[in-house]
Amino acid sequence: MSHPIQQLEQIMSQLRDPQTGCPWDKKQSFDSIIPHTIEETFEVVDAICNRDWNNLKEELGDLLFQVVFYSQLAKEKQLFDFAEVVESVNEKLTRRHPHVFAEVEVAEEDLNQNWEQEKAKEKQQAGKTESSILDSIPHSLPALSKANKIQKKCAKVGFDWAELPPVVEKVQEEIDEVMQEVESGSPEKVEEELGDLLFATVNLVRHLGKDPEVALSKANQKFSRRFQALEHIVSGRGKELAQLTLEQLDDVWHQVKQQEDVKSMKHKD
Repeated sequence: MSHPIQQLEQIMSQLRDPQTGCPWDKKQSFDSIIPHTIEETFEVVDAICNRDWNNLKEELGDLLFQVVFYSQLAKEKQLFDFAEVVESVNEKLTRRHPHVFAEVEVAEEDLNQNWEQEKAKEKQQAGKTESSILDSIPHSLPALSKANKIQKKCAKVGFDWAELPPVVEKVQEEIDEVMQEVESGSPEKVEEELGDLLFATVNLVRHLGKDPEVALSKANQKFSRRFQALEHIVSGRGKELAQLTLEQLDDVWHQVKQQEDVKSMKHKD
């Protein structure tokens, strides 16, 4: 009996078979699968945020299938296969963790520096040259994640505040500048200052040790959950949202929040 991974590779091969394969799978290319990969990645994140472990198992399988799909396309073009993908990551992880696999002593505070040195060696050996420390950041990253990555790269060379107060002051400064441009009536400048405000906020999130993409994702989920509860309450009263004033909706919103607080306290007890 073959290993589950081998079975998955065989299934993928059959799906791409020119004669007997699935019409949809046969039409796909590296480029056409990208949106599906992004979607599957976010579904993994959702499952984790919702603590839905059964669904996480399924979503991780879907994400793994994306890797196998790309590997099958590469195999057909005689570029590489799935086994080589696994071998590559095995070798890289082993080499980047000499303190685990090579019995080399590395102080905990030096781990990140050692990791970056190994990455630099890899790029040099591959003939990759960078004119900027920002060159390696993927252009297709979501804006919040990209801002976070840019800031982390700059922080590694010392271009960063060492304490929290100036980070907070910068956010407040950017809010003031947004409002100044709102009063001046320049849409272009408002957008520019809003961008600066978002960038400064990402910096605050980073300094507090959190990921902005994850933090915003959780905020989206919380707001959606509360708004759906609000809809349920209003519907239960035989009303439609448009029939209520903002003040009435706000009262229901506070009711939803209070109900959540009570449930949270009961859960803690």
